[in-house]
Amino acid sequence: MSVGTGPLAGMRVLELAQIMAGPTAGMMLADLGADVIKVEKLPGGDDARDYRDPVINGVSAPFMMLNRGKRGIALNLKHARGRDILLRLVKDADVLTENYRRGTLEKLGLGYDVLAGANPGLIYCAVSGYGRTGPYADKAGFDLIAQGFSGLMAITGEPGGPPAKTGNSVADINAGILAVVGVCAAYAHKMRTGQGQVVDTSLMEAALQQTYWQAAIYFATGTSPQALGSAHALTAPYQAFQAADGWLNIGGANQANWERVADVLGHPEWKSDARFLANTDRMRNRDQLATQINAVLGTRTRAEWMQAFDAAGVPAGPVHSIAEAIEHPQTRSRGMVLEVDHPQAGVTRALGNPLHFSATPGGNTLPAPLLGQHTREVLRECGYSDAEIDDFVAEGVIVTGP
Repeated sequence: MSVGTGPLAGMRVLELAQIMAGPTAGMMLADLGADVIKVEKLPGGDDARDYRDPVINGVSAPFMMLNRGKRGIALNLKHARGRDILLRLVKDADVLTENYRRGTLEKLGLGYDVLAGANPGLIYCAVSGYGRTGPYADKAGFDLIAQGFSGLMAITGEPGGPPAKTGNSVADINAGILAVVGVCAAYAHKMRTGQGQVVDTSLMEAALQQTYWQAAIYFATGTSPQALGSAHALTAPYQAFQAADGWLNIGGANQANWERVADVLGHPEWKSDARFLANTDRMRNRDQLATQINAVLGTRTRAEWMQAFDAAGVPAGPVHSIAEAIEHPQTRSRGMVLEVDHPQAGVTRALGNPLHFSATPGGNTLPAPLLGQHTREVLRECGYSDAEIDDFVAEGVIVTGP
């Protein structure tokens, strides 16, 4: 067993969640030092194990990405003895996470009331499609559906184009982050009072939270903002522009930066041009401004312009591919790329912990578990004998890994 050394060392988490939002939360909690035990369903385990393209030595790369740092057990919760095992695990847990449709665990006799009866200090974190209350509480949810529901797809893509989702699973990932925030807040309350509680968040709310600026515009004007490509809803120039050999972002987000942009581009007269004088003018004439900036940027390479912008103190940066972003020295220097030694896949790479602590830096080198890899280990910790564990295997209650 790997002992967590981060700020949440000593916290034990049971992760009943699967695919992305819940496992994102579990991975982050593990990075912060928690002992995260992934409780996978039988048969088959986490559905992300079936994301088979790409695989590394037969193991799903997406599954490995989101489930490193965890111990894994495989448990049949439809079996009475499987439910008994979970209740025993709950007695020693601080947190249980799940992302089933509302009512699923209740039908199994494992709702919050039952679990809290076994452990009043349990923090029960539910991540669902729309939340546990309201007219859509019983609907299933997926990242794509949440992005459309929240309005994100209406503000993503090029002006006048079809609705587009973000390239990443922003609702899933942000829901996982919100779950971590909620768990940590509830854990602080538990440390003061000994009481657990339900933490409830959803993909819909995680997506809607991403629309702060656009919601402000709607609240103020009654008009729904539209897609702007890479442009900003409130300031200009603040978007991607094209140099001779690629794209770069320029952040002229205030008057001082705008004036520096004009100087670097060799057009100081733009600062007094009535079309570009103040941010309101530049927003009104954003397309004309972008055309003029692109014409100048096309005369030099991205690297040459970056050198000039950096020297002038203008916020600017290249538009990287995923490979360029991951392999960049800044990314590597921050520990955002880890090497993980998986028992089947071998040495693989994963994204690291984006949080850094001076007093409790932590560290977790566990790879994603094989199905049921730690079942015997975890059940022994709960007091089960090897003979009992063998009986569970024979009855199909659990699966034990190698």
